[in-house]
Amino acid sequence: MRKIWLLSLTIVSVGVLPLWLGMGSLPRSISSAIPTAKPSPTKTIRYFERTLPQGIAHVLLIPANSKFVVTPALSQQTNTVEEFAQKHQAVAIINAGFFDPANEKSTSYIIANGQLVADPRNNERLIDNPKLRPYLTAILNRSQFRRYLCGQTTRYAIALHNEAPPAECRIIDAIGAGPRLLPKLTSEQEAFVDHTNGRDALGSKQPNARTAVGITRDGSILLVMVAQKPSQPTNSGVTLSQLADLMKKLGASEAMNLDGGSSSSLYYNGKALYGKVDLQGNFIKRPVKSVLLVQDNLSN
Repeated sequence: MRKIWLLSLTIVSVGVLPLWLGMGSLPRSISSAIPTAKPSPTKTIRYFERTLPQGIAHVLLIPANSKFVVTPALSQQTNTVEEFAQKHQAVAIINAGFFDPANEKSTSYIIANGQLVADPRNNERLIDNPKLRPYLTAILNRSQFRRYLCGQTTRYAIALHNEAPPAECRIIDAIGAGPRLLPKLTSEQEAFVDHTNGRDALGSKQPNARTAVGITRDGSILLVMVAQKPSQPTNSGVTLSQLADLMKKLGASEAMNLDGGSSSSLYYNGKALYGKVDLQGNFIKRPVKSVLLVQDNLSN
């Protein structure tokens, strides 16, 4: 069934040429991405869509060796991606880390410019929740999207929170979410799923609006938001394993799930796109705690 689902994908070009015109032209994957130190100002962001059986995938590709940089941002209060865009003057934005809507505190680690700006250990609703106590060690060591500085070279990677950076590198930015999607899905290891006790924190086997970040073989960054169909509010979107398959098909070698469901949102070229629909088929514009920004590094 998985092969049938993948073959049913089609590419729709929106304002630009499709990045990949055939399955045979997809780039191969590796475990990390290392752009060169000197960015090329000629490479631009590419936006395109993929029509899925149960939704639409909105895809941004930030080319390697370009003038763009992908970094996290945190808001003291939750904001929509449109509000983040107004504040940071970013080229593109996608929702990112997990948070508790009740107290608007992050449940993900976030490092910005080398400083820890969000620590889930400070969220009492997470730390003091008796139902989560058996999972806390894994919850506090989930996957994060990182930007390293290795000498004069910028390097993006996905790693567990407690994983040390390479010897020659230091962490400049990082934002946690999870689970890792590629090279393999790690839902159980990161305590999102516990089959023994019937735990599935992300509803991983149910179709839903979802977002993800990926790294390709050549060091490009993929930001992907899958939107539900307004005509099918209760049964559209993708499962977590389908999201992993999609990221692989797009050419990612490493990929990580971001906060999804009602948080799913993407901003590009002055327009905000949302992924989750209500029972009436209207897209939900939910404010979020943290995002990934795409900014012009040469103008900063």
